[in-house]
Amino acid sequence: MDLTQLEMFNAVAETGSITAAARKVHRVPSNLTTRLRQLEDDLGVELFIRENQRLRLAPAGYSFLEYSKKILDLVSEARSVVSGDEPQGVFSLGSLESTAAVRIPGVLANYNQRYPRIQFDLATGPSGTMIDGVLEGTLSASFVDGPVLHPSLDGLPVYREEMMLVAAVGHPKVNRAREINGASIYAFRANCSYRRHFESWFNADHAMPGKIHEMESYHGMLACVVAGAGLALMPRSMLESMPGHHQVEAWPLAEKWRWLNTWLIWRRGTRSRQLDAFIDLLPRCD
Repeated sequence: MDLTQLEMFNAVAETGSITAAARKVHRVPSNLTTRLRQLEDDLGVELFIRENQRLRLAPAGYSFLEYSKKILDLVSEARSVVSGDEPQGVFSLGSLESTAAVRIPGVLANYNQRYPRIQFDLATGPSGTMIDGVLEGTLSASFVDGPVLHPSLDGLPVYREEMMLVAAVGHPKVNRAREINGASIYAFRANCSYRRHFESWFNADHAMPGKIHEMESYHGMLACVVAGAGLALMPRSMLESMPGHHQVEAWPLAEKWRWLNTWLIWRRGTRSRQLDAFIDLLPRCD
């Protein structure tokens, strides 16, 4: 087993195609086919399921991919340390939509200016999707609603968010969930931690929302609330950043439910120079 084989294996795992992977690593397809077979013979397992002209990872392949990425990342980091170069390589960051929109634009600009040799990529989505991306290795790190109690993850709190209940102008002030029992609400999909927090707030007061309308953005939620079609829950920082926030009523949830911390998480044992450089630019919250 050598580094070239690992690079080839990773390329095929990402593309699902010998031809596409060959272009990515600048090799001829026949060379990839031979080297992958040698790797499988060396390991004594089938890493891929071969179907027609496509390859997909076998169960052993998924397990091996995690270690292959770690090995290549460590080699890249070791080369950088020895050469004394500034951080470089790929850094794929995930984020909650609200965090990406409001909290981190300045941090990202600073990061890109300081470390131009880092290939930066940003993906946004709900906490559940972002956590899966970190665990699967497609994301180097991600901002999620925390704390995240998973044995394979490490992290730290960076932003404290005040959660606001948002209703149409003229709506009576809401002090508890029972006062809006059965009301329609707007939220992201079920794997969104803010949606789960909203539903837990209802359940704790022995109440239930009515129809839950799944939305793709906070701007869509706000438009529906302005129209009087229901209520929504969102961070104050996000609400106040949007045009139209003066056209709604908004109140913080009761103290027990009022605050949520946003964490930056990463796979345990995978802190890299790129990640350390990014962490140095972030604030901390208690």
